[in-house]
Amino acid sequence: MSAKLANLIDADKLTEAQAAAELKRLAKVIAEHDRRYYQEDKPSISDAEYDALRQRNDAIEARFPALIRKDSPSRRVGAAPVGRFRKVRHAVPMLSLDNAFGESDVLDFEARIRRFLRLGEDETIDFSAEPKIDGLSMSLRYERGELVTAATRGDGMEGEDVTANIRTLHDVPHKLKGRHVPVACEVRGEVYMTKQAFLALNERQKAAGEPVFANPRNSAAGSLRQKDPAITATRPLGFFAYAWGEMSDMPTDTQSGMIRWFETCGFRTNPLTKLCHSLEQLIAFHRKIEEERAELDYDIDGVVYKVNRLDWQERLGFVSRSPRWAVAHKFPAERAMTVLRDIEIQVGRTGALTPVGKLEPVGVGGVIVQNVTLHNEDYIRGLGGNGEALREGRDIRIGDTVIIQRAGDVIPQVVDVVIDKRPKSARPYRFPKKCPCPLHTDVVREETATGEEGARARCSGEFACPFQKVEHLKLFASRRAFDIEGLGEKQIAFFFEEGWVKEPADIFTLPARNRTIKLEGQEGYGETSVRNLFAAIEERRRIPLDRFIYALGIRHVGDTTALALARGYGSWKAFHDACLAVAKGDPEAIAEMDALDQIGNTVIAAVAAYFSESHNRGIVERLTKEVTILDAEKPKKDTAIAGKTVVFTGTLEQMTRDEAKAMAERLGAKVSGSVSKKTDLVVAGPGAGSKLADARKYGIEVLTEDEWFRLVGR
Repeated sequence: MSAKLANLIDADKLTEAQAAAELKRLAKVIAEHDRRYYQEDKPSISDAEYDALRQRNDAIEARFPALIRKDSPSRRVGAAPVGRFRKVRHAVPMLSLDNAFGESDVLDFEARIRRFLRLGEDETIDFSAEPKIDGLSMSLRYERGELVTAATRGDGMEGEDVTANIRTLHDVPHKLKGRHVPVACEVRGEVYMTKQAFLALNERQKAAGEPVFANPRNSAAGSLRQKDPAITATRPLGFFAYAWGEMSDMPTDTQSGMIRWFETCGFRTNPLTKLCHSLEQLIAFHRKIEEERAELDYDIDGVVYKVNRLDWQERLGFVSRSPRWAVAHKFPAERAMTVLRDIEIQVGRTGALTPVGKLEPVGVGGVIVQNVTLHNEDYIRGLGGNGEALREGRDIRIGDTVIIQRAGDVIPQVVDVVIDKRPKSARPYRFPKKCPCPLHTDVVREETATGEEGARARCSGEFACPFQKVEHLKLFASRRAFDIEGLGEKQIAFFFEEGWVKEPADIFTLPARNRTIKLEGQEGYGETSVRNLFAAIEERRRIPLDRFIYALGIRHVGDTTALALARGYGSWKAFHDACLAVAKGDPEAIAEMDALDQIGNTVIAAVAAYFSESHNRGIVERLTKEVTILDAEKPKKDTAIAGKTVVFTGTLEQMTRDEAKAMAERLGAKVSGSVSKKTDLVVAGPGAGSKLADARKYGIEVLTEDEWFRLVGR
């Protein structure tokens, strides 16, 4: 795991620029995990890790609603169909559920329902509670009682037609029983495989020399997506019915009544489903199911609570990608106990030293774990250096027996130390005072904004440190920077070790030096691959200004900040001149940079530090001789809002926040996430709160969405 991911800033401590960059990263990461889960049936992280990514995204969006992206995970469900089967449009979207991770979340869920429905504390809310099956969501459409279509969830709006395969399941009736079946009826539920059947299937796969499945959910999904239904028929799949889509007529008026009706139609429903009449009963049910979880013959990852009255469900409706009337109360992340064999130090691009624990391999949540993040020196010393302090006095020592948990990080974290098992040979870990790089430069602890020592340890070698050099090169060639196809992290590391690429400019001189290097003779390279790599390098000799700034690897300058700087200065010459002036302490240059949207003291200090180093200036000078840097797109200056600072607040009904921000910036305005005396306009939609109040306090002009469109001439 990279140091960047291991040391994520808490959501409540992010700046607006950092939040925007993090939301962009999360959108991409979560979309990729959705693709692996829904399309390939090969998830690469645990449910707990995935949930933690979602939680982080939701927490950031809650703090910065103006930054919610068009491609936000909170606005989509699943992933688009993979394309092997005919696509089916769902008559009623198949949405996912919000998650509750603790009892306090369940209390909040019930309180929100009471507020929305204006119910008194003395009025009872009945909930239908059921185990949350870890399988593949399915929608079965019946017309006049006959099964006509079976479709996967897909992206929630459109799924895959797997009707022929579903017909092979014994739990799915081809014709519904009963006399009063609606003309149109969509029954929804979960396709799953029992644990016993899963183990037996993997034994058969091994015997036949076929690949084995990672877990029952993957095996169920893979079995259902067979092109040949005869293969699906040999797989022991089950189906639990628990929901519905389009219904031409409702057989009953409660959730529990619908479950009973499914049974009369010939479906299996989960026998553990229970009607609860209070919060206490919900919590007790969750605890009971968690205790019985290991004994169940199918995988579950929580309990689902649904408001029982359907008229209340209808009134509560939906928000974003989930219903207000239901929540999934997830089980805690799985834990395991093992021995910490060693601690190694990794050095990141910015010189941050991250300790990584080397473990006696142990299985957690279906994954064999050998490495664990130890965050920083304070965390190892038991001082809570990552905001997640171990119990007081529980430092971490080599040889300790530790309890690990796979939660929000790519590799797990230590959540406790078993002191009773501590060997006599264990000694407190001494954090290195010298960088482990060949230069052995000093390690320094940074000062926090308050002047107290922070937990971050950093190599003082900067670009002279080989570890930092190679990490900078990886960033330079990465997707958000120069995006050079065929030049990934492995290739960068290899070229650096061979001495062929020591700084960014070397990438562009590589083709000319190939007569000496003879890359075609290296393992993994042939004439075609070398030709393609050199063509990709040549294509990137012209680069937009914002990508170039980001590629320089200046601390605290992510892609969002780089874009703000590019738009603020317009050209490389203007930006470069400003940076040199800032590095010399020019007050006018500093004030000019400080006036830019999303730019503050931290970024200015980082820019000054970067361009104060002659080594860095040399790298930049040599690089600019090899590439052409394109000017930033110039905003319009002859519009009604050119040069004005605009804040959007509340719910926008005719455009998304991203669209609104992009429109304002195209027309020459600056968009801010908060209202101040410098704000010129506030565009307020329904639900506007404190920002609208601040606008009125400062006497700032407030526009409705319609008035905004009239102002900009749309």
